[in-house]
Amino acid sequence: MEDRYGHRISYLRVSITDRCNERCAYCMPVEEQEWLPRAEVLRYEEILRVIRVGAGLGIRKVRVTGGEPLTRRDVLWFFEQLGRIGGLDDIGISTNGTLLGRPATEDGADSPTVADRLRRSGVRTANISLDTLDRETYARAAGRDFLPQALAGIEAARAAGFDAVKMNTVLMRGQNEHELWDLVDFARERDLLLRFIELMPVSTTQVLTDENFLPVGEAKKLIEFKFGPLEPLPEFRTNGPATYYRVAKTGQKLGFIGAMTNLHFCETCNKLRLT
Repeated sequence: MEDRYGHRISYLRVSITDRCNERCAYCMPVEEQEWLPRAEVLRYEEILRVIRVGAGLGIRKVRVTGGEPLTRRDVLWFFEQLGRIGGLDDIGISTNGTLLGRPATEDGADSPTVADRLRRSGVRTANISLDTLDRETYARAAGRDFLPQALAGIEAARAAGFDAVKMNTVLMRGQNEHELWDLVDFARERDLLLRFIELMPVSTTQVLTDENFLPVGEAKKLIEFKFGPLEPLPEFRTNGPATYYRVAKTGQKLGFIGAMTNLHFCETCNKLRLT
Protein backbone atom coordinates (compact mmCIF):
# COMPACT_ATOMS: atom_id res chain seq x y z
CA MET A 1 0.00 0.00 0.00
CA GLU A 2 1.38 3.41 -1.02
CA ASP A 3 0.13 6.98 -0.69
CA ARG A 4 0.22 9.49 -3.54
CA TYR A 5 3.71 10.61 -2.51
CA GLY A 6 5.16 7.14 -2.90
CA HIS A 7 5.34 6.39 0.82
CA ARG A 8 4.96 2.68 1.51
CA ILE A 9 2.40 2.46 4.32
CA SER A 10 3.06 -0.29 6.85
CA TYR A 11 2.18 1.37 10.17
CA LEU A 12 -1.27 2.14 11.60
CA ARG A 13 -1.83 4.33 14.65
CA VAL A 14 -5.22 3.76 16.24
CA SER A 15 -6.75 6.24 18.66
CA ILE A 16 -9.38 4.30 20.60
CA THR A 17 -10.52 7.21 22.79
CA ASP A 18 -10.18 10.96 23.12
CA ARG A 19 -10.55 10.72 26.90
CA CYS A 20 -7.67 11.00 29.34
CA ASN A 21 -7.13 10.91 33.09
CA GLU A 22 -4.67 13.81 32.89
CA ARG A 23 -4.89 17.40 31.66
CA CYS A 24 -1.48 18.11 30.20
CA ALA A 25 -0.70 21.74 29.47
CA TYR A 26 0.24 20.99 25.85
CA CYS A 27 -2.69 18.72 25.08
CA MET A 28 -6.03 19.10 26.88
CA PRO A 29 -5.67 21.38 29.92
CA VAL A 30 -9.35 22.35 30.07
CA GLU A 31 -11.14 20.64 32.94
CA GLU A 32 -14.56 20.79 31.26
CA GLN A 33 -13.35 19.00 28.15
CA GLU A 34 -15.99 18.22 25.54
CA TRP A 35 -15.61 14.53 24.73
CA LEU A 36 -16.83 12.90 21.57
CA PRO A 37 -20.36 11.51 21.89
CA ARG A 38 -20.22 7.76 22.33
CA ALA A 39 -22.15 7.29 19.09
CA GLU A 40 -19.23 8.88 17.22
CA VAL A 41 -16.56 6.64 18.79
CA LEU A 42 -15.69 3.55 16.78
CA ARG A 43 -16.70 0.31 18.47
CA TYR A 44 -13.93 -2.20 19.17
CA GLU A 45 -15.37 -4.56 16.56
CA GLU A 46 -15.19 -1.81 13.93
CA ILE A 47 -11.59 -1.00 14.82
CA LEU A 48 -10.57 -4.65 14.69
CA ARG A 49 -12.21 -5.04 11.29
CA VAL A 50 -10.23 -2.09 9.89
CA ILE A 51 -7.01 -3.54 11.31
CA ARG A 52 -7.71 -6.95 9.76
CA VAL A 53 -8.26 -5.33 6.38
CA GLY A 54 -5.12 -3.23 6.86
CA ALA A 55 -3.05 -6.30 7.68
CA GLY A 56 -4.17 -7.78 4.39
CA LEU A 57 -2.99 -4.64 2.59
CA GLY A 58 0.46 -4.57 4.14
CA ILE A 59 0.04 -3.04 7.59
CA ARG A 60 2.63 -4.70 9.81
CA LYS A 61 2.73 -2.46 12.88
CA VAL A 62 -0.17 -1.16 14.97
CA ARG A 63 0.19 1.33 17.80
CA VAL A 64 -2.79 2.00 20.06
CA THR A 65 -3.09 5.56 21.39
CA GLY A 66 -5.63 7.97 22.85
CA GLY A 67 -6.28 10.17 24.72
CA GLU A 68 -5.17 7.68 27.30
CA PRO A 69 -6.07 4.32 25.77
CA LEU A 70 -6.16 2.47 29.09
CA THR A 71 -9.09 4.58 30.30
CA ARG A 72 -11.46 2.94 27.83
CA ARG A 73 -13.73 0.23 29.21
CA ASP A 74 -12.84 -3.38 28.33
CA VAL A 75 -9.56 -2.28 26.78
CA LEU A 76 -7.77 -5.48 27.81
CA TRP A 77 -10.34 -7.52 25.87
CA PHE A 78 -9.62 -5.35 22.85
CA PHE A 79 -5.89 -6.02 23.09
CA GLU A 80 -6.52 -9.75 23.39
CA GLN A 81 -8.48 -9.67 20.13
CA LEU A 82 -5.88 -7.45 18.47
CA GLY A 83 -3.14 -9.91 19.37
CA ARG A 84 -4.96 -12.65 17.45
CA ILE A 85 -4.89 -10.82 14.12
CA GLY A 86 -2.49 -12.51 11.75
CA GLY A 87 0.11 -10.67 9.71
CA LEU A 88 1.13 -8.10 12.33
CA ASP A 89 4.80 -7.97 13.29
CA ASP A 90 4.49 -5.41 16.08
CA ILE A 91 1.76 -4.18 18.39
CA GLY A 92 2.50 -1.21 20.64
CA ILE A 93 0.80 1.16 23.04
CA SER A 94 1.37 4.84 23.78
CA THR A 95 0.34 5.74 27.32
CA ASN A 96 1.02 8.08 30.21
CA GLY A 97 1.82 4.97 32.24
CA THR A 98 -0.36 5.81 35.22
CA LEU A 99 -2.57 2.73 34.79
CA LEU A 100 0.05 0.16 33.77
CA GLY A 101 0.85 -0.85 37.33
CA ARG A 102 -2.74 -1.43 38.39
CA PRO A 103 -4.03 -4.97 39.02
CA ALA A 104 -5.67 -6.31 35.88
CA THR A 105 -8.18 -8.34 37.92
CA GLU A 106 -9.69 -8.23 41.39
CA ASP A 107 -7.55 -11.07 42.71
CA GLY A 108 -5.56 -8.79 44.97
CA ALA A 109 -1.84 -9.38 45.31
CA ASP A 110 -2.02 -12.39 42.97
CA SER A 111 -3.37 -10.34 40.10
CA PRO A 112 -1.16 -9.63 37.10
CA THR A 113 -0.70 -5.96 36.34
CA VAL A 114 -2.26 -4.24 33.36
CA ALA A 115 1.23 -4.23 31.81
CA ASP A 116 1.45 -8.01 32.30
CA ARG A 117 -1.88 -8.55 30.55
CA LEU A 118 -0.88 -6.34 27.65
CA ARG A 119 2.34 -8.25 27.16
CA ARG A 120 0.53 -11.60 27.28
CA SER A 121 -1.89 -10.32 24.65
CA GLY A 122 0.97 -9.71 22.24
CA VAL A 123 1.91 -6.09 22.87
CA ARG A 124 5.64 -5.80 22.18
CA THR A 125 6.46 -2.15 22.81
CA ALA A 126 5.28 0.49 25.28
CA ASN A 127 5.84 4.21 24.77
CA ILE A 128 5.40 6.00 28.08
CA SER A 129 5.18 9.78 28.43
CA LEU A 130 7.21 11.28 31.25
CA ASP A 131 8.15 14.95 31.12
CA THR A 132 9.55 15.45 34.60
CA LEU A 133 10.79 13.63 37.69
CA ASP A 134 9.65 16.39 40.03
CA ARG A 135 6.29 15.78 41.65
CA GLU A 136 5.24 19.43 41.81
CA THR A 137 6.24 20.04 38.20
CA TYR A 138 4.38 16.90 37.14
CA ALA A 139 1.21 17.96 38.94
CA ARG A 140 1.41 21.41 37.39
CA ALA A 141 2.16 20.17 33.86
CA ALA A 142 -0.26 17.21 33.85
CA GLY A 143 -2.99 18.78 35.96
CA ARG A 144 -2.89 15.70 38.20
CA ASP A 145 -0.60 14.54 41.03
CA PHE A 146 0.08 11.21 39.32
CA LEU A 147 3.88 11.01 39.27
CA PRO A 148 4.01 8.03 41.71
CA GLN A 149 1.55 6.13 39.51
CA ALA A 150 3.51 6.97 36.36
CA LEU A 151 6.78 5.76 37.90
CA ALA A 152 5.06 2.58 39.11
CA GLY A 153 3.76 2.09 35.59
CA ILE A 154 7.26 2.31 34.16
CA GLU A 155 8.46 -0.34 36.61
CA ALA A 156 5.47 -2.54 35.76
CA ALA A 157 6.29 -2.22 32.06
CA ARG A 158 9.91 -3.19 32.70
CA ALA A 159 8.81 -6.19 34.76
CA ALA A 160 6.30 -7.31 32.12
CA GLY A 161 9.07 -8.00 29.63
CA PHE A 162 8.17 -5.83 26.65
CA ASP A 163 10.65 -5.95 23.80
CA ALA A 164 11.19 -2.21 24.29
CA VAL A 165 10.01 0.42 26.73
CA LYS A 166 10.42 3.92 25.35
CA MET A 167 10.16 7.12 27.32
CA ASN A 168 8.80 10.20 25.55
CA THR A 169 9.65 13.61 27.01
CA VAL A 170 8.16 16.82 25.62
CA LEU A 171 10.67 19.66 25.80
CA MET A 172 9.24 22.71 27.58
CA ARG A 173 11.29 25.80 28.32
CA GLY A 174 10.61 27.05 31.81
CA GLN A 175 9.21 23.65 32.78
CA ASN A 176 11.74 20.86 32.39
CA GLU A 177 14.91 22.00 30.59
CA HIS A 178 16.75 21.99 33.92
CA GLU A 179 15.88 18.28 34.32
CA LEU A 180 17.28 16.97 31.04
CA TRP A 181 20.40 15.54 32.68
CA ASP A 182 18.34 13.77 35.36
CA LEU A 183 15.96 12.38 32.73
CA VAL A 184 18.89 11.02 30.72
CA ASP A 185 20.29 9.33 33.83
CA PHE A 186 16.86 7.98 34.79
CA ALA A 187 16.36 6.38 31.37
CA ARG A 188 19.86 4.91 31.22
CA GLU A 189 19.58 3.34 34.67
CA ARG A 190 16.33 1.61 33.64
CA ASP A 191 17.28 0.69 30.08
CA LEU A 192 14.58 2.94 28.60
CA LEU A 193 14.94 4.39 25.11
CA LEU A 194 14.49 8.11 25.76
CA ARG A 195 13.16 10.41 23.04
CA PHE A 196 12.94 14.18 23.40
CA ILE A 197 10.05 15.73 21.48
CA GLU A 198 9.55 19.34 20.46
CA LEU A 199 6.42 21.05 21.71
CA MET A 200 3.73 21.05 19.02
CA PRO A 201 0.51 23.10 18.75
CA VAL A 202 -1.70 20.01 18.95
CA SER A 203 -4.61 21.64 20.77
CA THR A 204 -6.52 24.89 20.46
CA THR A 205 -6.85 24.90 24.25
CA GLN A 206 -3.21 24.36 25.21
CA VAL A 207 -1.90 26.94 27.68
CA LEU A 208 1.76 26.81 26.68
CA THR A 209 3.07 29.52 24.35
CA ASP A 210 5.97 30.10 21.96
CA GLU A 211 8.02 31.15 24.99
CA ASN A 212 7.85 27.54 26.20
CA PHE A 213 9.24 26.15 22.94
CA LEU A 214 12.63 24.44 23.31
CA PRO A 215 14.15 23.16 20.04
CA VAL A 216 15.86 19.79 19.96
CA GLY A 217 19.07 21.48 18.81
CA GLU A 218 19.28 23.38 22.07
CA ALA A 219 18.42 20.26 24.07
CA LYS A 220 21.29 18.40 22.39
CA LYS A 221 23.73 21.13 23.41
CA LEU A 222 22.52 21.00 27.01
CA ILE A 223 22.99 17.24 27.09
CA GLU A 224 26.41 17.38 25.44
CA PHE A 225 27.56 19.94 28.02
CA LYS A 226 27.42 17.22 30.68
CA PHE A 227 27.63 13.91 28.84
CA GLY A 228 29.98 14.78 26.01
CA PRO A 229 29.53 14.35 22.25
CA LEU A 230 26.43 12.80 20.75
CA GLU A 231 27.32 10.56 17.81
CA PRO A 232 24.68 10.32 15.03
CA LEU A 233 23.19 6.87 14.44
CA PRO A 234 21.66 7.18 10.95
CA GLU A 235 21.28 3.41 10.65
CA PHE A 236 19.20 3.12 13.85
CA ARG A 237 15.48 3.44 13.09
CA THR A 238 12.33 2.57 15.03
CA ASN A 239 9.54 3.12 12.46
CA GLY A 240 9.10 6.71 13.59
CA PRO A 241 10.33 10.26 12.95
CA ALA A 242 13.04 10.30 15.62
CA THR A 243 16.70 10.74 14.77
CA TYR A 244 18.98 8.85 17.13
CA TYR A 245 22.33 9.56 18.70
CA ARG A 246 24.73 7.66 20.89
CA VAL A 247 26.17 9.22 24.03
CA ALA A 248 29.85 8.53 23.41
CA LYS A 249 30.69 8.39 27.10
CA THR A 250 28.05 5.83 28.11
CA GLY A 251 26.80 4.18 24.92
CA GLN A 252 23.22 5.23 25.70
CA LYS A 253 20.94 5.87 22.72
CA LEU A 254 18.84 9.05 22.69
CA GLY A 255 16.17 10.04 20.19
CA PHE A 256 15.17 13.55 19.13
CA ILE A 257 11.92 14.37 17.36
CA GLY A 258 12.14 17.80 15.76
CA ALA A 259 8.47 18.07 14.91
CA MET A 260 8.74 21.83 14.35
CA THR A 261 12.35 22.44 13.30
CA ASN A 262 13.03 19.43 11.06
CA LEU A 263 12.07 20.55 7.55
CA HIS A 264 12.05 16.92 6.39
CA PHE A 265 9.89 15.67 9.26
CA CYS A 266 7.25 14.08 7.01
CA GLU A 267 9.63 12.88 4.31
CA THR A 268 9.77 9.24 5.40
CA CYS A 269 6.28 8.94 6.89
CA ASN A 270 4.95 5.39 6.64
CA LYS A 271 1.82 5.57 8.76
CA LEU A 272 -1.92 6.03 8.69
CA ARG A 273 -4.02 7.18 11.64
CA LEU A 274 -7.43 5.83 12.59
CA THR A 275 -9.53 7.87 15.03
